[in-house]
Amino acid sequence: MIVYDFVRPSGLDHVSQLLASNPGRSKLIAGGTDLLVQLREESEALKSIELVIDLSALAHELATVKEEDDALVIGALVTHDMGERHPLIRREFPHLSAACASVGSPQIRHLGTLGGGVCNGSPAADPVPALISCDTDVLIHGTKETRSQPLLDFCARIGKDALADDEFVTGFRVKKLARSAKTAFVKLGRRKALAVSRLNVAVVVISDGADRIESARLAPGCIFRVPGRVTAAEQYLTGKAVSREAFAEAGEIVAHEMIERTGYRWSTPYKEIAVKAIVADALCHATGLEVF
Repeated sequence: MIVYDFVRPSGLDHVSQLLASNPGRSKLIAGGTDLLVQLREESEALKSIELVIDLSALAHELATVKEEDDALVIGALVTHDMGERHPLIRREFPHLSAACASVGSPQIRHLGTLGGGVCNGSPAADPVPALISCDTDVLIHGTKETRSQPLLDFCARIGKDALADDEFVTGFRVKKLARSAKTAFVKLGRRKALAVSRLNVAVVVISDGADRIESARLAPGCIFRVPGRVTAAEQYLTGKAVSREAFAEAGEIVAHEMIERTGYRWSTPYKEIAVKAIVADALCHATGLEVF
């Protein structure tokens, strides 16, 4: 049995002070959908934990969504259910809303948070590709300063040096997309409900009035060790006419990059075909073409 103290901090500075005074021996709890399972299973990674810091008392600061100039600031305690339903997120980032809607069960969506989903570093976290497909900065609070860091850089450093001992994530600043942008999120799981993603992808496509692609962003999930975009496919699509043929080729490029980055493994024959299909389908969904 893992024995630990449980503290509800009075504010953001108090959280950083608690973290600083218990370096490596404290954990934050938001929704608890991952941490509580790990504690009950007495995960070896948590054997040294002495303090659990409950962020729920800070919901008035961290469970908010607000507009700031050309961006939305989404608090770390915004739940997946809130992400699915919030009118500002639905208006500005419909693919993020769709990604949040695909997470687990209603119970998990009511408790699990965007901050927890990002900080846990799971390659199967559905909202992460949607956030990566946008210009997203992670907002970080510490005892000496508040700072921001691009989400792509943050994800690459999770479990290493993404956060100092006194720092924690308070939210995300997501730059609004162009009004002409079209988005989509597609997930492939073992079944339609309550399934962890086998593969997923978030796409953003901006095209001109003549249906020619001005820019594209492709962020697949579950296929790389660290979440990211596939710039080779994005560059290929730029300047192309909106077409199923172009989208199929983009899927080929993403599948090729998957193999280049991760090597050929037992799951590759399945994933190679599936990646091609979901990338093409997501691009079709975003632009209104009939899917393959």
